Amino acid sequence: MATGMATGVGTNATGLLMTAVPAGRAVLSDRRTRRSWTVDVDPCLLGTHPVTQELYAAVTGDRPSAAEGPALPVESVSWQDAVAFCNALSAREGLAPAYRVADAADAVERDPAADGYRLPTEAEWEHACRAGTAQARYGPLDEIAWHRANAGGAPRPVGGRRPNAWGLHDMLGNVWEWCWDLYDPEVYGSYRVLRGGGWFDEHWSCRASVRRRSHPTLRIDDVGFRVARDAAA
Repeated sequence: MATGMATGVGTNATGLLMTAVPAGRAVLSDRRTRRSWTVDVDPCLLGTHPVTQELYAAVTGDRPSAAEGPALPVESVSWQDAVAFCNALSAREGLAPAYRVADAADAVERDPAADGYRLPTEAEWEHACRAGTAQARYGPLDEIAWHRANAGGAPRPVGGRRPNAWGLHDMLGNVWEWCWDLYDPEVYGSYRVLRGGGWFDEHWSCRASVRRRSHPTLRIDDVGFRVARDAAA
């Protein structure tokens, strides 16, 4: 449930579009425990599109994706790669990195006082995806998402489908997106949350509430990410 409307789009020094997402509330659910919980979400800035291959290469010098194209979403990137990208983009723009990364693979801490780029939380992601709606999707699937039945077996350039009411593109379909949160540490340890569905997925996976999980080192060709920042940053 939203308490306002998205307030517009801004561009950073690298040409990354960021959309202002209003404060609101997200109701998350867990299939294993069959419980639901409500999270109040502060206003934030969220990438209007998933991070593209062009932007990823400009910031890191790497081109990890299986499919090639500057406007395609970067994929074959792990959660750890996404965290490193956020810190590198922050450093490039003179911002305080959001993450402190230790030597251990999963030893990453977020600095809540930092003004740099970060991954969205799961609640931020779902709140932004729904954009004030209560349905499973923010529009007819073929109009808003690339999925198995229409993507032609590969990711597609970002922004090619209709955005949601707040101007965010590809929140469903195209590539799954890493979120900051642990999925279920009691059972899955360090596995992190993935949201949104991807180009290889059937229609039932491309819904606002669907959660997936994987190890933070996983790299696969239908997983990417988008960045966030605190609204006051």
